[in-house]
Amino acid sequence: MNLVVQGSVLSSEALADLAALCRAANTIALASTAWRFSVVQRSSEVEQWCAEHRLDCAWVPDERCLADVRLVAMDMDSTLVTIESIDEMGGLLGIREKIAAVTEQAMRGEIDYPESLRRRVALLAGLEERSLERICEERMHLSPGAEILVRRCRDEGIRTLLVSGGFSFFTAWLQQRLGIDAALSNELEIDRGRLTGRVLDGIVDGAAKAARVRAEIEQLGTTREHAVAIGDGANDIPMMAAAGVSIAYRAKPIVREHATHALDHAGLDGVLNLFL
Repeated sequence: MNLVVQGSVLSSEALADLAALCRAANTIALASTAWRFSVVQRSSEVEQWCAEHRLDCAWVPDERCLADVRLVAMDMDSTLVTIESIDEMGGLLGIREKIAAVTEQAMRGEIDYPESLRRRVALLAGLEERSLERICEERMHLSPGAEILVRRCRDEGIRTLLVSGGFSFFTAWLQQRLGIDAALSNELEIDRGRLTGRVLDGIVDGAAKAARVRAEIEQLGTTREHAVAIGDGANDIPMMAAAGVSIAYRAKPIVREHATHALDHAGLDGVLNLFL
């Protein structure tokens, strides 16, 4: 068993204290703010120590290797990027708070996701299509470590999948910018350059996300043990359950409860440190 801690700078004294607390045989620096302790003893004391020092803490089995991963699936809003794109769209119409309130309810799992999406999209009727380009150019900020994660996956031959309850206009832009292999998202209906307030075809909810992850796993001829899913909201829980390793990134409490690991302090590239 290995202990991986990451997300904050630690002094040599603090590292020594943690090594003693988990009775580690070795300490390996993975980055300036990430370390792996090998041959450790798992304990709640270690987890409490990490929480007090604002560190992400993960117990990683010896047999888990990045070379065995075939698929990495990730959510878009508040995961791959720092924003909730639909909230930004609402901001352009002066109704950000109204839309954000519904978004939060959906991400916490308090209301049905498809219904919440329909409500929010209806409020966006009349928004100009060119406004979506403005969001991409001015507000679509990548989460820390996002480019590193995608690039490393590409270098390792790992297929990347962007699975979003957001919109294809944004996933297509990110897919091209980062070189992501595939994407699944919702299609907005647009008429004469403006949003109609409706979504075309079926809505990409939690079940649709999970179904796509399972389909990708089957197409790759592999098993769920070789797939990783990353998300932050309640609608990501089904796809996280479809993967062998799931990571809650800056996630809601309900999502953390269903995840293998949680990253609250490290960037998305911290996912890589969870594999040997």
